[in-house]
Amino acid sequence: MAVIFRKCIWNFFSISSKISSQELVAIAPICTSSNFGQSSGQGQPTGVDPSLAHLDDSPQYPGIRTAEYTLDMDFNFPENDKPMPVYRLMDKKGKILDPSQDPKLDEDKVKKMYKNMVTLKIMDKIMYDSQRQGRISFYMTNFGEEGAQTGSSAALNDDDLVFGQYREAGVLTWRGYTPYQAMSQCYSNADDMLKGRSVLTWRGYTPYQAMSQCYSNADDMLKGRSMPVHYGSKELNFVPMSSPLGTQFPQAAGAAYAFKRAQNGRCVVCYFGDGAASEGDAHPAFNFAATLECPVIFFCRNNGYAISTPTTDQYRGDGIASRGSGYGMASVRVDGNDTFAVYNVTKAAREVAVGHNRPVLIEAMTYRVGHHSTSDDSSAYRSTDEVRTWEERDNPINRLRHYMTNQGWWCDDTDKSYQKETRKMVLDAFHKADKRIRPNPEYMFEDVYDTMPPHLQEQFNEMKEHVANYREHYPLEKYEKFV
Repeated sequence: MAVIFRKCIWNFFSISSKISSQELVAIAPICTSSNFGQSSGQGQPTGVDPSLAHLDDSPQYPGIRTAEYTLDMDFNFPENDKPMPVYRLMDKKGKILDPSQDPKLDEDKVKKMYKNMVTLKIMDKIMYDSQRQGRISFYMTNFGEEGAQTGSSAALNDDDLVFGQYREAGVLTWRGYTPYQAMSQCYSNADDMLKGRSVLTWRGYTPYQAMSQCYSNADDMLKGRSMPVHYGSKELNFVPMSSPLGTQFPQAAGAAYAFKRAQNGRCVVCYFGDGAASEGDAHPAFNFAATLECPVIFFCRNNGYAISTPTTDQYRGDGIASRGSGYGMASVRVDGNDTFAVYNVTKAAREVAVGHNRPVLIEAMTYRVGHHSTSDDSSAYRSTDEVRTWEERDNPINRLRHYMTNQGWWCDDTDKSYQKETRKMVLDAFHKADKRIRPNPEYMFEDVYDTMPPHLQEQFNEMKEHVANYREHYPLEKYEKFV
């Protein structure tokens, strides 16, 4: 058999370079299965199980779906594939393009969505300027991406667990996280809910809460332990975010698997940017979620840039959503500046994820109007004309305002009044967060172990002794009571 196999291969390679593809078809029998064994005299080649003969009619490989054999040696070049369409429901003037798909949200909810986006924009402007004045160490804005955040968060249930990146402040504010809480975290003051450690407005996360996080003050829910804009809230089901890109991917898949086993009807939502999709953690998370059939929504904000790297330099495929089918995930691409389209897509994705225990990949196409962060100057890699064009041509806030105006729910005077009122509210939260004291330094040693181990207790005692001996060298009056 081995001799026949070597002869077959030699015959193939010695003549294939001299013949056409049509002639190659004619010599295919040279390498058929009958050449690899001698007849047993009973009508079947040796080594072939008669019960498997029917499998020769079509491919039955365990690693692929049922397919068919072909004599056409066609490579699947991605540029020949039809690009995935972008789902849009509302045009730039606020007109619903297909009334049958109108989510028909009531006036109060639409107004809440609009106000959430406006509040986020005003808070971003004030906090960005605050960093430039040296009041906080760092900040990242959400300019241009308010619609994707608000539309998606409005379609979720309050008990759905969110794993965010650093441009999901609008998800928290929708859930009730206040601007003051955010500022407290950035300032690491005594109101930092994370006690200076790190984490939205729709669910009730207020401007004050947001500012408390950015200031890392005593009202920061994360106790002042994280750098600014790393929001989080256990009460609002928003897991504190990490700076390293991609860490939320496998965590989200694991949490969704736990929800599936618990059969609790909850969904996990993992937000990320196009840049994070290139991180190594994305692949195993997508694969685990698909193979373990987890109720998770992977929500990609494709804003065109991974810091300074444009998508044209980052990948060659058709965006992020096109990757879904390769993992066995349902996927969809949506206009991220169309708040209603994002709402519809997220709501439908949740029904698939929870109702069928299947992961869904959403790609929201949007544009990052602001710099990547206060550490970035985007004018070094893109023109101001490009930014201005996007901001004026396709602004998600303007689009939703046009819709409300068309419905008779909003007008210019109302808008001016709300903008003024909101700016005052955010500034009040800003001044409050700025003056709030810092968290107790003892928080540095808490919330890691249930019971503090000896080595950590030793470090804690050493710190207290050091501060007691050199109190005059530390501004202890700026911190919560510390013994």
